[in-house]
Amino acid sequence: MSTQRVAVITGGASGIGKETALTFARKGDQVVIADFNEEAGQAVVQEIEAKGGQATFVKTDVSKFEEVEALVNAAVDTYGRIDVMFNNAGIGGAGPVLDQNMERYDQTIAVNQHGVAYGIIAAGRKMRDLNIQGVIINTTSVFGFLASPGTFAYHATKGAVIMMTKSGALELAEYGIRVVGVAPGAVDTPIIQGYKNAGMIDSMKAKVMGNKLTQPAQIADTVYLLSLPEASAINGSVVMADEGFASFK
Repeated sequence: MSTQRVAVITGGASGIGKETALTFARKGDQVVIADFNEEAGQAVVQEIEAKGGQATFVKTDVSKFEEVEALVNAAVDTYGRIDVMFNNAGIGGAGPVLDQNMERYDQTIAVNQHGVAYGIIAAGRKMRDLNIQGVIINTTSVFGFLASPGTFAYHATKGAVIMMTKSGALELAEYGIRVVGVAPGAVDTPIIQGYKNAGMIDSMKAKVMGNKLTQPAQIADTVYLLSLPEASAINGSVVMADEGFASFK
């Protein structure tokens, strides 16, 4: 059984998830990449292996608990343990509140909110059973704190992730498992680029330090730092990784 750390990363085929997978692998951890996009996920595995790292891909729909549970089991079956669970998979949920497409609304809740809950539950159970004092990290957003027009469902999910982080930390503390959150601001990801036609990107840039989008690798570095034992004093908290988005008002 390996003594290396094992990190499971949902939404690991692109954006923040991909950069986080690359970061953990570069630091010497074994990485399990989960995503619904198998081709892109396998490409990340190949990139990691080409650089001498260790990674595997598990196709996962995080909106289904049985698939998230199977993902966690696969990580343990492959590498013998799970030390870090990064619940990062997410989709955008655009649309004014009165013009919601209810199918899209339900999908946004299922992926962004239920997917995180399932990750906390499945990983928390496995860490408890294996007596591993691991860390569960959840991606929320500045939009879990601040309202903006046209993203009603997205706001709802990210606000929920904040409270699930706090509640999860409270209940898992007895097992030595930390639960923390990271709240990115305007990050250059496929979700943000999808808002280009709505004129949101320039507005976001104007609200952050340097008038630029944050790069996914910057968020990946924050996630990695939160996973370390040296960050053990951080528990139940959401770290703002937003370059001042929520403060520069």
